[in-house]
Amino acid sequence: MSNEDAKVELVKSLLKKIHEGADPEQLSREFRETLSRVSPFEIVLIEQRLVREGVSIAEIAKLCDLHVRLFREHLASRTLKGVPEGHPLDLLMRENELILRWAELLSLYANAVLGSSGEELGKHLGELSRIVGELRGLRKHYVKLQMLVFPYLERRGIVAVPRVMWAREDQIIVKLRELRRILENAAEGRNAAEEVASKALELSEEISELVFRESRILFPAVWVLLTEGEWAAVKEMAEEIGYLVPVTAEWTPKAKPVMPYEIVPEVREEQVRALPPEFREMALRGLEPDAYEIRRPGDIELSTGFLSAEEVDAIFKSLPLEITYADADDRIRFFSKSRFAKGFVRVKTILGRRLLFCHAPRLESMVKVNVERLKKGEADFREFWTRIGDRIVRVIVAAVRSDDGRYLGTLEVVEDFTEILRNPEEVMKKVMVL
Repeated sequence: MSNEDAKVELVKSLLKKIHEGADPEQLSREFRETLSRVSPFEIVLIEQRLVREGVSIAEIAKLCDLHVRLFREHLASRTLKGVPEGHPLDLLMRENELILRWAELLSLYANAVLGSSGEELGKHLGELSRIVGELRGLRKHYVKLQMLVFPYLERRGIVAVPRVMWAREDQIIVKLRELRRILENAAEGRNAAEEVASKALELSEEISELVFRESRILFPAVWVLLTEGEWAAVKEMAEEIGYLVPVTAEWTPKAKPVMPYEIVPEVREEQVRALPPEFREMALRGLEPDAYEIRRPGDIELSTGFLSAEEVDAIFKSLPLEITYADADDRIRFFSKSRFAKGFVRVKTILGRRLLFCHAPRLESMVKVNVERLKKGEADFREFWTRIGDRIVRVIVAAVRSDDGRYLGTLEVVEDFTEILRNPEEVMKKVMVL
């Protein structure tokens, strides 16, 4: 019996035990030494062979749990030790376990599609569609890396790794979108089963490879490099984005959140020694830390950044819309003038004026009713469509509230939709899928 045949028989014996009701976690402990001889990539190949031999897809799918546990134990033998439960990195690793399971199922059903026809083919295509739908969650995982983790590396001058990984992530998202399109065509009865299977197998391999790159190289590296304060900031922002897995434990950092622009951009010698060799070789060539000072004297500190008064004024003028703001006493405090789009006539003499008096008497009651609804919390905004000359504009009247929900005032946003409404076909031609 060849080495490959022996491994196939091993996996078959595990499948039999699972079928008989054995607990996958118990099997993982019991057969840890035996399973260690079968790499995660080999498991995928063995599963493909089992499909060709006619083993039930539902039975083979049960191997995914063993595969994920094997993957987790492999990581535990490397540098990722001591990550607290509920820590952002712990949750990112758990997301990768889920993503790896999706990738394996994608491969499994792709192979099943190649060997089926008729009603069975339709069933397997339906399962592929379901898995592809779940894989749309990939973007949430990748966004957390791109927007929360990569900035800390870039600040330290580590640019190559984030750019390469983002390129791979983006490539996967594009291919996932393409697979969805092909699957939709297959569902319409077109003869696309072989193309579906080919694209799905290719995508499964790329997703799995990226999972291993993240888990074996990126995650051990950021565990070495990022401080507790940096992880505290990642935790806060990751909660806004959300996770693909349930957060069953709360990690409470002792340090206050530290943003990338607040850190001293350096990589210490002891950190270099602790980095995975693959990361160290790629990341630390010609290292140039980013020492740019984002906060300048005289800046206005906002909840999402820093701007000078000159920049604030220029930004409002550069928006393709115009706004008017009235405070909680319904007095006009501010308005903007756009260089690109003109709304209602407003000049500085309206500053301090009552909001109602900025409208024609016939509109006073309508304005009053809607502002009162905003104040009472019965609505967050109201939408109206009207004309200014030959232009068609949308008017949004929105409540402005503090972080604790206190009503601060009313914001009126006026945006010109004339060209969009008159030439929707031309607008659709300009749409880019990013």
